Amino acid sequence: MKVFRYYLIVILLGITWAGLAQELNYSSQDLSVNTFIDGTLLTPNDKEQPALAILIAGSGPTDRDGNQNFLKNNTLKKLAQNLSNNGIATFRYDKRIVKQIRKGNVSKTIMFDDFVTDAISVIEYFKNTNSYSKIVVIGHSQGSLVGMLAAKDKADGFISLAGAGQPIDQVIIEQIDKTAYIYTEDAKKAFNIMRSGKTTSEYPPQLSSIFDISIQPFMMNWMKYNPKDEIATLDMPILIINGTKDLQVSTEEAQSLKNASPNAQFKLITNMNHVLFIIEGDDLENSKSYNESFRAISPELVSSITDFIESNN
Repeated sequence: MKVFRYYLIVILLGITWAGLAQELNYSSQDLSVNTFIDGTLLTPNDKEQPALAILIAGSGPTDRDGNQNFLKNNTLKKLAQNLSNNGIATFRYDKRIVKQIRKGNVSKTIMFDDFVTDAISVIEYFKNTNSYSKIVVIGHSQGSLVGMLAAKDKADGFISLAGAGQPIDQVIIEQIDKTAYIYTEDAKKAFNIMRSGKTTSEYPPQLSSIFDISIQPFMMNWMKYNPKDEIATLDMPILIINGTKDLQVSTEEAQSLKNASPNAQFKLITNMNHVLFIIEGDDLENSKSYNESFRAISPELVSSITDFIESNN
């Protein structure tokens, strides 16, 4: 009887694993594009020359899966897996600072333009393989602006996912005005000095996480780009997506990108937040979800991106 039970368990497990295997219509490969960039390529099993979506992460030391040290949600991993299961190849990669942190040699001179250089390297790497019918760049949050700059004259399509429509200093000033308005004028003064090309120590200690002298050169480099100006220069199919429960990037930001690029497709997803989850509750649930990897990303997001890529293939 015990032997029978053992074989029954083995058979049932075999059926379960077979079912899971059938659900995954892609293969996975970790690869290095260059000394700075490591990532994961997912390739559909049933297409010889699929479209490729390159996913670019948002701000901070964000890895290929969309995670940071104390924030694990796996949103970029889930997006990549869902798209590849729909027949679209995907490549997602660790930001160069992630690799530097792991090796204990973080560069003090890293600039916003370095992220653009990395994204361009990724695009050119895959273009040179001649393995894809088209290459579409998907930039999330900060990655939206990085993606715009990298995609120009190099990619076949661009998707802005929760991307700001204003220069970063204006975005930060608005956030301060909403959450700590007594520091709004201090922030404006500091940013004005930085816009003149100078660093500054004229800010209250409460704003040190924004204006610490070590990050001012990076911020100054980032500030020089206006997303509306950049997206207006793109001559390719464009899709702009935002969630109505995004705590970091408002729907007005997405609308301003659409206004700057009238031919772009535009999609607002009801109750989707910044990390691509559907939030039915309040801001507390929204904030907690940033560290809740058990959640599924928005199905409407996946279908919208899939339809966009396939319709322009």
